[in-house]
Amino acid sequence: MPENTQTEGTTNTPTAVGWCAWHQNYARGVRLIQVIEQSSGPGTMGNHFACHPCRQAYDLVPLADQPLPASAS
Repeated sequence: MPENTQTEGTTNTPTAVGWCAWHQNYARGVRLIQVIEQSSGPGTMGNHFACHPCRQAYDLVPLADQPLPASAS
């Protein structure tokens, strides 16, 4: 008998509330889009997160959903 591989509904899945770097305000359901590596000095902000509407409007792919880079041979 085949096993059901579909994920259950997201009604009980927790969502993150955080700062959307694209529309510059707090939003529910933000996802990490880009990691900004910082040096020890002052300057750049941190990582960039985006809410669902901004991900759709700007065609942004969350980091967790991006394919892994091919390893150098």
